[in-house]
Amino acid sequence: MFQVIGGRSVPAARLLAPRGAVLVEAVRGRKSRTDPVAKSKQGRVKEPPPVDPVEMVVLKERYTEYQLIMRALRLEFKEEVLRKKYEEETGSLAEERARQEAEEHGALMAWNNQENLRLLKLRLLRIQKETEEAERNKLEAAIQREQEQQEFIKEKEKEILQLQEDAKNFITWENLDQRIEEALDNPKNYNFAIDKEGRVVKQTVLQ
Repeated sequence: MFQVIGGRSVPAARLLAPRGAVLVEAVRGRKSRTDPVAKSKQGRVKEPPPVDPVEMVVLKERYTEYQLIMRALRLEFKEEVLRKKYEEETGSLAEERARQEAEEHGALMAWNNQENLRLLKLRLLRIQKETEEAERNKLEAAIQREQEQQEFIKEKEKEILQLQEDAKNFITWENLDQRIEEALDNPKNYNFAIDKEGRVVKQTVLQ
């Protein structure tokens, strides 16, 4: 690979080589500087090719005309580019572009407002649903607590009624003698057995 530096093609290896390194180019088909002159070219004197004065004048005129035409074309193209740039910056094109940008900005702002309104409605609907859900959960929790409280009260009332019923059979100082007499008059035998069917077999008291 070659790179052009100062109008000359320089190999990339020479550019990447460290400073002070000795590089030797291997060129095929060329002689080195130390090689002698070929035998067929010894004693030959190079002479420039002959130049026709008339042809030289014609070529010089044509080259001058070519330079003038190219300079005129470059100036015309440059003027056209500068004119378009000026019109775009300060002319009708700038006004048209500003109008288009204003219309586009207005359309984008309208779309933005519509999108914001749509999102606001969705957000309000979501907040309303969340509020209703929270209120419903709160109401259900209150109903559940009320039911649990009622069940607790009923359970306690049952316990109180049972205690009141059991209190009738409690032995106190007032009915102690009576309960002793009842126990003596109605002896109970807890010495019994159970048959295979689970029936209680009571022992007969011998008189």
